[in-house]
Amino acid sequence: MAPARRVGLLLSLLLPVVSASMPGTVVRLNRAVLSYVSEIGKAPLQQALNITVPYFLDWNGEVHQPTRIQTLNIRVPHFHLKFVADFGVRLLVAANFTFKVFRVPEPLELTLPVVVLADAHVAQGSIGTPVVSISACFLLFSNANVSDGSSSVAPGPLALVQKHVRAVLRNKLCLSVSNLVQGLNVHLGTLIGLKPVGPESQIRYSMISVPNITKDYISLDINAVLFLLGKPIVLPVDATPFVLPLHVGADGTMATVGLSRDLFDSVLLLLQKAGALNLDITGQLESGDNLLNTSVLGQLIPEVARWFPKPMPVALKVQLGATPVVTLHTHNATLQLQPFVEVRAVASNSAFRSLFSFDMVVNLSLQLSVSKLKLRGTTSVLGDIQLAVASSNVGFIDTDQVHPLMDAVFKKPLLDHLNALLGMGIALPNVVNLHYVDPEVFVYEGYVVISSGLLYQR
Repeated sequence: MAPARRVGLLLSLLLPVVSASMPGTVVRLNRAVLSYVSEIGKAPLQQALNITVPYFLDWNGEVHQPTRIQTLNIRVPHFHLKFVADFGVRLLVAANFTFKVFRVPEPLELTLPVVVLADAHVAQGSIGTPVVSISACFLLFSNANVSDGSSSVAPGPLALVQKHVRAVLRNKLCLSVSNLVQGLNVHLGTLIGLKPVGPESQIRYSMISVPNITKDYISLDINAVLFLLGKPIVLPVDATPFVLPLHVGADGTMATVGLSRDLFDSVLLLLQKAGALNLDITGQLESGDNLLNTSVLGQLIPEVARWFPKPMPVALKVQLGATPVVTLHTHNATLQLQPFVEVRAVASNSAFRSLFSFDMVVNLSLQLSVSKLKLRGTTSVLGDIQLAVASSNVGFIDTDQVHPLMDAVFKKPLLDHLNALLGMGIALPNVVNLHYVDPEVFVYEGYVVISSGLLYQR
């Protein structure tokens, strides 16, 4: 990977590239991320600053002699970054350039200290991605130091060599930094790409406003649009603008991601429209502990026993016509499902025959976690399942008698299905090779916060 691209990926940690819901999610990158980028960015930055110095015309007393100058080493002992309020990021780089000048009769080595000051403006691009540009760049030079092992050189020729090298660096260093940033913009443009959610669904991220930058953090609103079969999922009502309060989540973290309830509503609406929440629960007659058969039902509903004198398999067809409802309270997330359950049995001709149906209400506890750049969930049932008879082809049904059976055959398959589905997770936006480290999830009133470190790995 080219040095400029490696540094570009590192500097992209400074930018608000993590996002979530439609229309209101706030992503905040805190000052802690600057120290991390400064630390891991030194080595690739040294390579990116490698400038070729052209030949120097050295006067030997009679003619100007072309003299080769070779860059031996570039060391960055200091790389400091800070947020500039309402603007972007300021870079301060202290670099030591060591050159070998092939003079006659003997070459000499000199080290030239240089300080690079650059301001990177962070804005919103026309296609909804962060755009970074260098608005100002300055170079500060110190006097060159001649290595002890080099031959002595008169002050005059040394000054001419320094002037030549400084002129080259003054002409090329800021351009190199600017090119580095331009490469970063190409990389950040990939944020608008579609990320898979399921076989026929995707999520797309984009900025919806200019970034909010203070001396302590950079944050922005990100729009997450979910697609099903190429069509966007739109909430039935206008979402309330979401503002992420200060001092939420863990202290001293690199990234703070606030997800409004609208994200969860959008994901659940997508799952409901895709039919992913529907399931069929069937029983096998050969199983000794199988309760889904007409013999067991006939003990509770006499008409079933009359219809099926011999045991036949029973199936539950579970459909969610209504969108599940998520509720977020401090330290507590719950999910409510209202499935329609049709109970059917296999008739003698192998066709299913509808026996009766229920309207159910299921309350679930929702636990959230982040792994492998995805927000994932697991559920468990809260309290008893509520059911009411919607229709019956087998006469009167005593729900008090049927409830224990439905509870026994319904809960586990439902939880297995939901947890497998929610365990797949919803992709969070990310930069290539950038990972969350030790993410923590906090539930607040109406929103969720993810606090996390960041790790760059190629």
